[in-house]
Amino acid sequence: MSLPFYQRHHEHYDRAYRHKALSSTVSQYQKETKSKSALYAQGSAAYSRGSAAYRHSSAAGFSLDSSAAYSYGSSSLSTSSAAYSHASESINKLAAAYRLGSEAYSFGLKNSNLMIEDQSYKMSPKAKRAKQSLISEDKENEALDYSVPIFTGRQVNISGITDTEEERIKESAAYVAKRNLFATGEGVSVSKVAKTTSEEEHHEKKSRKVAIRESAERVAMKKTLEETQAFHRKLNQDNLLHAPEFIIEPRSHTIWEKENVRFNCSVAGWPEPHVTWYKNNVPIDVQAHPGKYIIQSRYGLHSLEITECEFDDTAQYHASAMNVKGEVSVYASLVVKRYKGEIDASLLHARNLSLSPFAVTPHGYASRFEISFVDKFDVAFGREGETMSLGCTVVINPDIKRFKPDIEWYRNGVPITPSKWVQMQWSGERASLTLTHANKEDEGLYTLRVAMGEYYEEYSGYVFVRDADAEIPGAPGAPLDVQCLDANKDYVIVSWKQPAVDGGNPILGYFIDRCEVGTSHWTQCNENPVKFARFPVTGLIEGRSYIFRVRAVNKAGVSLPSRVSEPVAALDPADRARLKSHPSAPWTGQIIVTEEEPAEGVVPGPPTDLQVIEATKNYVVLSWKPPGQRGHEGIMYFVEKCVAGTEDWQRVNTEIPVKSPRFAVFDLSEGKSYCFRVRCCNSAGIGEPSEATEATVVDDKLDIPKAPGQIMPTRNTDTSVVVTWTEPPDAKELVGYYIESSVEGSGRWEPCNNNPVKGTRFVCHGLSTGEKYIFRVRAVNAAGLSEFSQESEPIEVKAAIAAPSPPYDIVVLESVRDSMVLGWKQPEAIGGTEITGYYVNYREVVDGVPGKWKEANIKAVSERAYRIQNLKENMVYQFQVAAANLAGVGAPSKPSKSFKCEEWTIAVPGPPHDVKCTEVRKDSLVLLWKEPVYSGRSPIVGYYVDMKETEAKEERWRSVNEKPLQKKYLKIGGLTQGVSYVFRVRATNQAGVGKPSDVTDAVMAETRPGTKEVVVDVDDNGVISLNFECDQMSPDSKFIWSKNYEPIEDDPRLNIDTKGGKSKLSFKNLGEDDLGIYSCIVTDTDGVSSSYTIDEEEMKRLLALSHERQFPTVPLMSELAVEILEKGEVRFWLQAEKLSGNAKANFVFNDKEIFNGEKYKMKVDKNTGLVEMIMDKLEEKDEGTYTFQLQDGKATNQSSLVLIGDGRLICIMQWAGPHFVDKLGWEVTDECNVMLKCKVANIKKETHIVWYKDDREIMVDEEHDFKDGVCTLLISEFSKKDAGTYEVILKDDRGKDSSELKLKDTAFADLMNEVCRRIALSATDLKIQSTAEGIRLYSYVTYYVEDLRVGWVHNDTQIKFTDRMRTGVTGEQIWLQINEPTPQDKGRYTMELFDGNTTHKKTVDLSGQGRPFPLLTSLLCGQYRARVLGGLPDVVTIQEGKALNLSCTVWGDPTPEVSWLKNEKSFVSDANCILKFESGKNVSFSISTVSTQDSGKYSIVVKNKYGTETSDVTVSVYIPEEERESEQEKKQ
Repeated sequence: MSLPFYQRHHEHYDRAYRHKALSSTVSQYQKETKSKSALYAQGSAAYSRGSAAYRHSSAAGFSLDSSAAYSYGSSSLSTSSAAYSHASESINKLAAAYRLGSEAYSFGLKNSNLMIEDQSYKMSPKAKRAKQSLISEDKENEALDYSVPIFTGRQVNISGITDTEEERIKESAAYVAKRNLFATGEGVSVSKVAKTTSEEEHHEKKSRKVAIRESAERVAMKKTLEETQAFHRKLNQDNLLHAPEFIIEPRSHTIWEKENVRFNCSVAGWPEPHVTWYKNNVPIDVQAHPGKYIIQSRYGLHSLEITECEFDDTAQYHASAMNVKGEVSVYASLVVKRYKGEIDASLLHARNLSLSPFAVTPHGYASRFEISFVDKFDVAFGREGETMSLGCTVVINPDIKRFKPDIEWYRNGVPITPSKWVQMQWSGERASLTLTHANKEDEGLYTLRVAMGEYYEEYSGYVFVRDADAEIPGAPGAPLDVQCLDANKDYVIVSWKQPAVDGGNPILGYFIDRCEVGTSHWTQCNENPVKFARFPVTGLIEGRSYIFRVRAVNKAGVSLPSRVSEPVAALDPADRARLKSHPSAPWTGQIIVTEEEPAEGVVPGPPTDLQVIEATKNYVVLSWKPPGQRGHEGIMYFVEKCVAGTEDWQRVNTEIPVKSPRFAVFDLSEGKSYCFRVRCCNSAGIGEPSEATEATVVDDKLDIPKAPGQIMPTRNTDTSVVVTWTEPPDAKELVGYYIESSVEGSGRWEPCNNNPVKGTRFVCHGLSTGEKYIFRVRAVNAAGLSEFSQESEPIEVKAAIAAPSPPYDIVVLESVRDSMVLGWKQPEAIGGTEITGYYVNYREVVDGVPGKWKEANIKAVSERAYRIQNLKENMVYQFQVAAANLAGVGAPSKPSKSFKCEEWTIAVPGPPHDVKCTEVRKDSLVLLWKEPVYSGRSPIVGYYVDMKETEAKEERWRSVNEKPLQKKYLKIGGLTQGVSYVFRVRATNQAGVGKPSDVTDAVMAETRPGTKEVVVDVDDNGVISLNFECDQMSPDSKFIWSKNYEPIEDDPRLNIDTKGGKSKLSFKNLGEDDLGIYSCIVTDTDGVSSSYTIDEEEMKRLLALSHERQFPTVPLMSELAVEILEKGEVRFWLQAEKLSGNAKANFVFNDKEIFNGEKYKMKVDKNTGLVEMIMDKLEEKDEGTYTFQLQDGKATNQSSLVLIGDGRLICIMQWAGPHFVDKLGWEVTDECNVMLKCKVANIKKETHIVWYKDDREIMVDEEHDFKDGVCTLLISEFSKKDAGTYEVILKDDRGKDSSELKLKDTAFADLMNEVCRRIALSATDLKIQSTAEGIRLYSYVTYYVEDLRVGWVHNDTQIKFTDRMRTGVTGEQIWLQINEPTPQDKGRYTMELFDGNTTHKKTVDLSGQGRPFPLLTSLLCGQYRARVLGGLPDVVTIQEGKALNLSCTVWGDPTPEVSWLKNEKSFVSDANCILKFESGKNVSFSISTVSTQDSGKYSIVVKNKYGTETSDVTVSVYIPEEERESEQEKKQ
């Protein structure tokens, strides 16, 4: 009979849930199964016999290493399979599946732990998909006579049985196959016989070390097998099949939250049962709750451990044990209790219902919920009396409208319930909590917990509540946390916490006020302030309810009252409990108590258990129990006291008897000892007194705590510090601690908390970034506040560094056959310091199952793109990336999507990467990106930028640019303020547009408050600079300047100076090379950035402004003029537009300064700007040039005129002579020549210019035309010989002027540095040339000077020059010669040119990677290069008329091409000259009759694809003397 299909899939469930009819079917099915298991028992016996055979063969010294035994295991299994075929036909039908199990077992046997440590293949089902069956589905319901179980070789850590009967059959067959592998030695014997002769010879040649190792392995294998067999014999002593049986059952537990619990059980049975653990009949999935559940099975002992139990772990757990003989289950319960608060029974009931497997829960729709918080509340600060609100937007994925999440709020771990002080709302998306009237009691850590079924997430933030402003200046803060304790019929103890703020004066005590519920009249309970933070209030009216409040007092006045306590009723505790559990009517705040008259009076007995429960300087509290003998009527009490050692008893409450078994005795003398006793009374009389108490001293039993110690502040965030301390010694009943902070040196202390905190650690928030603070702590108990601790060491408030968060959005940028290039985005949180690198891991994914992670790089990579080498072609991989900083390596990212490693053959480019937004403003932003790693089949010609609103659909993408962009940045304008956008970039080539980049994070178009821009400035010295400020910097922030969005690194034209939150980029000499976009970003901020564009127009404006600032002039209203006064005096005068109080004037005559005296009267009117000089009379000696020189700060100006005449005024003219406007200076041209230049004025055609060097005139070929008023002298190829003093003189008939420039020492060195810099910049890229000796790397410069230092680097190592590797300069060529190159010469070569300040580099790669170098292979394989092996002389001298024959041998593979040159020009064969090239190696050159015209330089050039070589020979033809003389005679 076949079991129904649906029942076979669920046979593991407990039988209690089966129908009776179904149970009978199951029973019948199991009986048939027993009858079909005979072969199984037979195999068990064979197992024992095989073990003996194995031991016999081992004793005989059979040598076979363990790996061979494993490899031949499959043969033994095949033999076993043949043996089983005699037992049942069904074995033959499943032979294929049997062999499959054998192979799986052979593979799994490599892990000896699988066979030795754990034979319990946990066979209970998991809540996962069914595994693939080896039996076809059309036989699912077909009845089988017998099925041989097949061993599947699954891992021991897999829990659960198979989901189909066929898989159970496979497991059993595999077990039999495994058992018989060790039960017989046939397979081993066959293997031994099958060895070939060559293998035996190889075995004999093994070394002694290998033989010892193999022997040790055989011994270990033998020991392992014996231990396993012994364990199996112990489990199955009678070699029969046994159903599972629990020897030790798990017991139930009741624990507190956050504790661990373990369920243990022991199971017997054969084959060894598989044990599965369940929670409320649902299998426990260890993988779904990592770290929560720990399931272990070892030698029949099974355990389930639950770590850090929560209230939701309250459930029924059971273990199910199963093998082929049946299944049995045992049950245990777990109850988890909470420390604080009471559990709502209805809530618990509802939660239990939700866990029922038959109820509809969210688990029916999603296996796991992802709960996240956005728009979260931060640390909040408020003041007493204000309204505060906290809230979070909750996002739940997947969103199931039918089910609502459980929203819970906690304060300091205690659940919060709605009240008049607290209101909670849930809108379906946002959870909020409102404090309607904040008080210091509300201060604490608030936690929002959102739960969906078993899944929940929490978010927490601290709320600080400061004291309200005191009505009286200097009054203390209000007490807090007023509570009523030990309430009775006419008595209650009121307790409170002392405030943190004392108003600057010590608190003298506290007043306690009470108010009857339903009224608004407050009554003060104590006449004198009490210092102890507990006070007994007596005289209450039984049955009425009261509320209390407390006020603090110091010498300045009384504080504001505290928040009122919860209402408390003056009732007997027993009556209160009875009314609370069974209320007869809604609570009205007042209970009317009636008493019945007893039938007859009974004098009550004495009270019992009288004791002093509290003693202070102000009062003593007594407590007792009512007497057993008291009749039916109520009783009251009289309290008596006496001084210790006397019997003078005095009644304390003479007027009104006490109804409660509590009483506070006041008006006692401090320091004295008293004894107390109590009497009972009723209508029948006063009873006997109780036993007197022991002597009690009227003093505080609770001492004020001592000061805490070891105050240790540590960094936390930019606005908070973590403070820790140690508990004071001998502290009792501590309420908590108050922490105060002070800015170092200020002397002003501020409270960090207003509600005492428990523990010895607190995070102080609200501090100022960058300030240094000190801290102190004091402890609090009911007796008062301790002294302050010692002050901590100062600490600067700034964020503590932490490991960065995971990177995200991993994409593949390029894929080839054996490598892939990954790209990713920077972590959202970098940990307070810059990221130093990234680490990449990868793993293979086979059939959807990921393997183990492997490291891709050992050394951190700095870029956000990395190529992973040595991958397998067509293999699927997953990747993860972790970021690192100074704090360490952060958590790795989530595994990426699966990517296949295959050659990309698409013609279009890959996606750009590292796309980011910067300079975000309300209507624009700048988008930056990097070019794709994969460019397609043709070069990239441009980029397209797409954008859309964040919430828009995919079809809303639109292109920003119509034509492709050549640059890798774009400023996007036209944005709408307040709208969020996303962007992407696509590259294009000739084949088309490629894949888009990864989408950027959403960016809101807004200009944030405090945003600053780059500002251009020209200072008084004419220096042009770009300036940027940032007030949002962290301690690790840096200014990064870029030109055209490429970082600026060691640019000699620029100077960057950063101090604090300001950075300045200065131009040394602004020119056309400096045109572009200059941007600055500040790292470790929220995107602070700005830019400034300098184009040609802006450059001209800045240069004009710079010149004006550098060479300011005093503006003149009129030039220097002269006039004759009445008395023959001569007046010289000019007028400036304005002069400051610091202006001054110098008066010069014929290059000599003249001063105020008898002849000259000088005057400067600074108010009008008038400058004048009066000369008493004009004489012949006064003929000459007069100059007025003005100076006003840095501004200068001058004006001159010339007086010419013979004792009278002949001519008056403004400055008649040539002069220099700009003194002589120098500049280096683009051709690396030095130009001396100066600017002149008042030049005419007859003006001459003369240049001198070291007082020797320099002869200039051409006369200067004074174009643009500039005189220049060009010195080409400037070098040390050109050092000296240069002078230029202007002169004509009006006068002369001169200017001098010294180019010596430091001035010459500065000029040569600039020359060298220009030469270094002119260097061409390194090129490779093959020479006869090897390889030559070379670069050309404009010209070379010795001051330019040249160095060569190979693979970051300075090259030491030898005969094989040498460097030199030939003309304008700088070269490195490598003779006879070897493979060790591969790598990167760098030519370094040092100009005195900066090193300029040119690099070429000879590694063969990257760009192809066909020449490289040939250079490193010199035997294939074309070359001239020999035969040609260097010089041939031959007589005219003779025959010339030259020959040589050439070689190369492939055969080289041969050509000839004569005097560097192509030369071919003719009738007189015959050139031959035979057999691919013999070259000949013949001239039948030489003449003088044949003289010259002949060159043979041999060339193939690996190189070229040239060999030269010089032919000199001469005429004999006799012939020469005869020729001369003929000419004559």
